[in-house]
This record gives sequence, structure tokens and C-alpha cells, in this order.
Amino acid sequence: MQDQHSPLLEVEDLRIEFRTEGGAFRAVDGVSFTVERGKTLGIVGESGCGKSVTSLGIMGLIPQPPGRYVGGSIKFEGRDLLTMSAKERRSLRGGRMGMIFQEPMTSLNPVYTIGHQIIEGLRAHGMRDRAKARKRAIELLDLVRLPSPAERVDDFPHQLSGGQRQRVMIALALANEPDLLIADEPTTALDVTIQAQILDLLRDLSTRTGAAIVMITHDLGVVAETCDDVVVMYAGRVVERAPVAALFSGPMHPYTLGLMAAVPRIDTRSDRLETIPGTVPPPWAMPEGCRFASRCPLATDQCRASQPPLREMGTGHLVACWRAPIEEIAA
Repeated sequence: MQDQHSPLLEVEDLRIEFRTEGGAFRAVDGVSFTVERGKTLGIVGESGCGKSVTSLGIMGLIPQPPGRYVGGSIKFEGRDLLTMSAKERRSLRGGRMGMIFQEPMTSLNPVYTIGHQIIEGLRAHGMRDRAKARKRAIELLDLVRLPSPAERVDDFPHQLSGGQRQRVMIALALANEPDLLIADEPTTALDVTIQAQILDLLRDLSTRTGAAIVMITHDLGVVAETCDDVVVMYAGRVVERAPVAALFSGPMHPYTLGLMAAVPRIDTRSDRLETIPGTVPPPWAMPEGCRFASRCPLATDQCRASQPPLREMGTGHLVACWRAPIEEIAA
């Protein structure tokens, strides 16, 4: 039996590549992290950094081809998901592992009611009695605070608002009481008030059910508000990993500092938003050294020549930067 004190999820040196007409490229290149039971891990970074591919890789949803796993392991309760049969992974997916997808309007089937979609998920994982499944579907819609769930259960996705559809996606992910919930940009395209409600709902559900959450986001505000630990990704690699309090009180990677500087603040008189100069290198043309070097004001010849390893700079605080810690980074 799995030790209850061991991590629920352990991702070690995960590498995922995609084959195209122009050749193969690594979308995820040596990513490692753990998720503790009942805790929330944030994975943050710009678009194209590999966050969503990492989450799809954990769930076993990488299309093969053109994608393929080329190295590493993904252990759920000590069992490597990459060595499981397709049938075993399907039984976990939607059962003990749930996922909230980025865009509910494209993830929900428009020709079936929301109740039908939840019921089918329940029946696929063992609840054969349709009446009981319908009752459970209504309970789930009530759990995620959808108004009048007994009436809305027969609505189609287009009859719901964006925030309501997102709640349905959460209900689908929670249907079989998963131990691990992956939320891929769960507040994208929602207004600020609805975003706050969705994040509050996820926090509440994690507390009540004990589920561990992996929160995929580009928003550091979401990370600060909801997460216990955070992984910062850039160009397919982890550049910093730390408990949330340690990261926000003492970020050590220039990319993390750049992300933080780009967050709008109300305590400054400047009406100009900070930006990180340059762009993320394309996956088919990654540099030899640090992938952030071309955008980093502190880069040296060493940075441009070789990739820095993740080094522990404090309790649980790891950073992949040849120059960390130095005064210019902390300033």
C-alpha cells in the first residue's frame, strides 16, 4: 500500500517531443516536480512554455503521433503511468485523475445536455444505474454552485454563460471524486468577478475533498492566491521551483523577476506596463545554453554556452541560473 506521506504525483525528467515536417522538437524537456496530497502546485509561464503539454502528458492525452514520450517518468501513487496499458490509464483518467480544460465551449459536446455528459462520465466509471447517475449529476452541479441545478441539468452548453460552463467543466472533473485535479487555465476568458468565484470554488473543493490540484496558469496573481508551491517554466524547461511564499519573497531567476515586474500594480504612479524584451525561442531552434539568455540583461558567455542545472538555493527553492544568487538579481 502506498505511503500516505509520499507525494501523490512525481514527475521526473519528463521529455515530450513532436514530429513535424521540419523535424522533431521538444515541447517538454527534462521537467521534474512533485505534488503532495491535498496541496496545490502552480505551473506558470508564458504561452508556449510547455505548461499545457506537461498537463496533457500527465493525463495521457498527448496525440501519438505526432507527439511521443521520449524520456522520464510520471508516477501516480508510486506507479509509473508511462508503463501502464492504455486501458489502465483510461480507468484512472476521469476517475482518480480529473482535468478542467482551458476552453469549456470546445470541451463540452454542444449536441448533448450538460447532465447527459456528466451522467456518461459517471457510468463509464461504474455507476450503471442511470437514475442514480442523474441524481449525482444534480448534486455535482449544486456542489459547483450552478444556480437551480435540478432545472439546469437538462440545459445545453450554449444556454449557459462562460462562468457557468466553467462550473460544469469542474463538475465533470470532480464526478468520480479524483485524488488529483489538473486545472488548465481555469479562469481564461472570464471576467474578474467570475474568476474570483471559480478560484474560491477550487480552493473550497480542495479543502472539502482533499484533492491535490495542479494549476496551469500564466497569472502570478492566481498562483499567489491559490497555490502552495510553484514551478516556473520557460521554453519547455523548469527555471525555478519553490514554495509560493519563498518565490514571492525572494525570486532568484531573471525570468521570474521579469514576470513579476510585468504584473500591473496599484501602488505605482507609472502608467507604463513593464515587459520582458524579445520573444521565446521557437522549439525547433533552441539555443545551446540557457534558453532565456537572449532576453536576460545579466547573461554572460557561460550562460550562452551551457544550460544551467537546477540547483538548490534554500529549503525547497531550486533555480536554473548560473548567476543566482547575486545582488543584481535580488535588486
